[in-house]
Amino acid sequence: MDMNVGKEVAALKRMTVVQLREKYQEVFGDQTRARHKAFLIKRIIWRMQAMAEGGLSERARRRADELANDADVRLGPPKAEPTADGSARQTATATVRLSSDTRLPMPGAVLTRDYKGESVEVTVLPKGFRYDGEVYRSLSAVAKAVTGTHWNGYYFFGLTKQEKH
Repeated sequence: MDMNVGKEVAALKRMTVVQLREKYQEVFGDQTRARHKAFLIKRIIWRMQAMAEGGLSERARRRADELANDADVRLGPPKAEPTADGSARQTATATVRLSSDTRLPMPGAVLTRDYKGESVEVTVLPKGFRYDGEVYRSLSAVAKAVTGTHWNGYYFFGLTKQEKH
């Protein structure tokens, strides 16, 4: 089978998704659930090229079979290991609430900034910020405590998008 790939791709691009699904069934002999036009075009053209060129060599098919036989395929989660008393060990889970503000690091992180020759260190808490032994509700409140004037806390600690670049 002699095939002009460029012409085939151009013809496939002009088809609707319904027509591509019909073409897929024609070349693969099986239906598809896919409805993504670009994906269908790639799969169809790949199959048409494989049929025209003869597909994989026998040696490549044997090697693929060897690799597939050696693979450890897990179909389910691992079983829980029994404890000393014979009961199954349970996995502990916890809910982690992340801040909706992506500029803030995770709780426990320490923000530092030099201000007038002194190093300002602020620990991020789950609900607030610790500076100099006190807990503040916002970074702006910390910045005001440090400078005595109102500052945008994110700007003061370099957490704005402009500062990251």
